[in-house]
Amino acid sequence: MTTTPPVRIGVMGAHSTGKTVLLKRIEMELRGHGIPVARTGQLGKRAALVGLPKMQQHTTASTEWVITQGIADEIAAAARPGPEPIRVVLADRASWDALAYFQAAQEWRRSPVDRLERERLRLLASTRGPKYDLLLATVLDQSLPVEQTHDYDARYRYLVDRYTHTLLAEDEIPHQRVTSDPDSQARAVERALQLCLTKEPAL
Repeated sequence: MTTTPPVRIGVMGAHSTGKTVLLKRIEMELRGHGIPVARTGQLGKRAALVGLPKMQQHTTASTEWVITQGIADEIAAAARPGPEPIRVVLADRASWDALAYFQAAQEWRRSPVDRLERERLRLLASTRGPKYDLLLATVLDQSLPVEQTHDYDARYRYLVDRYTHTLLAEDEIPHQRVTSDPDSQARAVERALQLCLTKEPAL
């Protein structure tokens, strides 16, 4: 018996820019076509539960945890048992996402980290890069209101968005930008769907 690795789709971007909602839309479309799919997520909440700092207080340790835990989650999702093999893994927060949050936190706190440590984290994040068949990067729209239940620092949120797209550009990482425009989101969902429909399932 031969197996085909599942399609891996990752999303990254600043908080409250539609990452989770976008992946939920993709998941619903895939399930509607009968495609077995697994989705990872909630890394920030889980990091906080084990006592690690988040958002503006991100450290090298919390960043390393998010990156490695995200990688482990994606591997586990692909191996999830069931009546049919998982054909698509949706990663809510691709590996570079934590790095963008970390670099934004550094600038927000004005507390630079040792260059070698920063490069080590960047190398760690980049090892997952080739595994993504499609990478979606959401774009911050500062004109849209944030839910009142979220008390986000506007400057930090802007910095995360800036570092997200700077990292992707500097490392020449193939990706698709997804804005708040409904047509942009629809194109992202359609591209993901077509990618998954054209890949042969495991035999």
